[in-house]
Amino acid sequence: MPASNPSRLFLSGNEAVARAVWESGCKVAAAYPGTPSTEMLEVISTYPEIYSEWSVNEKVALEVAIGAAFAGSRAFCAMKHVGMNVASDALMTLTLTGVIGGLVIAIADDVGLSSSQNEQDSRFWGRFAHLPVFEPADSQEAYEMTKLAFDFSEQHQVPVILRMTTRINHVKGLVSVGTRAEHPNLGGFKKDPARWVMTPAGAGRRIPLMFERDVALAAAAEVSPLNSVESGRDRRVGFVASGPTYMHVKESFPDAPVLKLGFSCPVPVEKIRTFAATVDKLIVVEEVEPLVEKELKAAGIACHGKDLLPKQGELAPNVLRPAIAKLLGEPAPEHLAPPAPVFPRPPTMCVACPHLGVYYTLSQIKNITISGDIGCYTLGAGHPWNALDTTISMGASMGIALGLDKGRGEADKDKRILAVIGDSTFLHMGMQGLLDIVYNRGNVTVLLLDNRAVGMTGGQPDPGSGRDIHGEPAPRVDFAKLVEALGVKKERIHVVDPYQLPVLFKAIREEIKIPEVSVIITDQPCVLIDDYKKQKPYEVLDAKCTGCGNCIEVGCPAIHVVRREKAIKPSGKEVELQFVRIETSVCTGCGLCVQPCAPDAIVPADPSKPIRLVKH
Repeated sequence: MPASNPSRLFLSGNEAVARAVWESGCKVAAAYPGTPSTEMLEVISTYPEIYSEWSVNEKVALEVAIGAAFAGSRAFCAMKHVGMNVASDALMTLTLTGVIGGLVIAIADDVGLSSSQNEQDSRFWGRFAHLPVFEPADSQEAYEMTKLAFDFSEQHQVPVILRMTTRINHVKGLVSVGTRAEHPNLGGFKKDPARWVMTPAGAGRRIPLMFERDVALAAAAEVSPLNSVESGRDRRVGFVASGPTYMHVKESFPDAPVLKLGFSCPVPVEKIRTFAATVDKLIVVEEVEPLVEKELKAAGIACHGKDLLPKQGELAPNVLRPAIAKLLGEPAPEHLAPPAPVFPRPPTMCVACPHLGVYYTLSQIKNITISGDIGCYTLGAGHPWNALDTTISMGASMGIALGLDKGRGEADKDKRILAVIGDSTFLHMGMQGLLDIVYNRGNVTVLLLDNRAVGMTGGQPDPGSGRDIHGEPAPRVDFAKLVEALGVKKERIHVVDPYQLPVLFKAIREEIKIPEVSVIITDQPCVLIDDYKKQKPYEVLDAKCTGCGNCIEVGCPAIHVVRREKAIKPSGKEVELQFVRIETSVCTGCGLCVQPCAPDAIVPADPSKPIRLVKH
């Protein structure tokens, strides 16, 4: 990855940011993995000149970066949009202290909800925390703005938010790169309690300085080359756009004038006012919220925005063109074919995922309410398990389960409350919730699904994996001891193999009957990490398969229905039989499907037979 001489590389936005972080002489980088931001730290971890770490959550990651910047070194922190909600406690005080070494905070907004529980606009954090926001429109700009952000951060002693979106994070382009320039430490940490110790009195003295900085930032935004006007011949409409919306505008209206915002907070109001005077109608194109539009209208600048454009999703040409045509009184443009339809495929767990057995078991237990959490195991809410009743945010399964217990009414008085959480999520934000359940004597059974990785984002290590970001051995947390330390009775803690369905079923059935806190830890590695060891695959004996479909209820993607038949049971009820095959090329031999197969039709595959591929 590192290039010794200036060259051009084919990089995604995430890779371009990582390259720029390295070239800028950054010394410390930290993050918690989360789509679409994950690859930034993955790439940075390959640069030996930078100390890098997966932190247990975004708040800690930001705190690590803050400490390095206080010590005079350049530091970097990355997270997805919901991660900033976690990190915001540190951020909102950081805005008062400022920094010494350059600090860049990359926030990746999941516009379009490709892999998130909500869609939010991280530009708000710039307004809320009085911080500058840079918005790249492609990989080259992601690279250049990251380098500029470090310089700007040190010049104004303020952290800079680099706002990315999924489109920029993952799309690749050619990037002209340079080489790493060692950046000197800016004098080390200097004791200054009035600045670094934010007591109410100290913080109060820093607030006027923050407002002075706002004035300087606003002046810088007005003259910044990152905010540029591109002239056009068709002045019926002029656009204000930033990030990927700039690309969508240029593709849709190549002849229209555009004011491109790369330094979008504070908004360069006077620059936009001057631009607005050169066009008939001003249109602000922004994903997701109308932040700039509202600020312009408050400043008395007439403009259109969300009165024409949707507040949700990407503003691609097939959205922009009809909306602007309507404004101009023109017919809707032709040849606006919607994106090519993608065959619908519901999200599902991996073949042999250790969570399959957990949700299969939960689907067989009645009279329970299950509070879920964020991670691969959120998919347990879907078919065929339908085994989650709530999912809100990272770590929330604990507190919500306690609330379901304490707030239960007459209709729920006999229901068992169960919370499901993964190992990384438990370390991220779940531990405090379990402590609260114990402290307040909740009647909740907790399923802690330890798969030794942050599975949803690609199997990154965490303190439960025994490895660090470089794959080197690291201390591994003992979850049984940890939950005992949080107050769970030793006899109420069980470690089970999630592939042993009868054992798992028995443990859950017994513990939900106990009117106190129980924790059942399932301990098998994610199938995507090196710890997972494949076994010999299984196959279905066609002659013995009765079409009962019990194996389908496990939910393994390697099992395919190849034939359906109607049949009449002795009771007279009509049923649909589903005859299956196992795609032996992907089966890992976990054995989950074998256990519910009553006719013993699933057996180890005959290695002398060719690998069976299911025809669709």
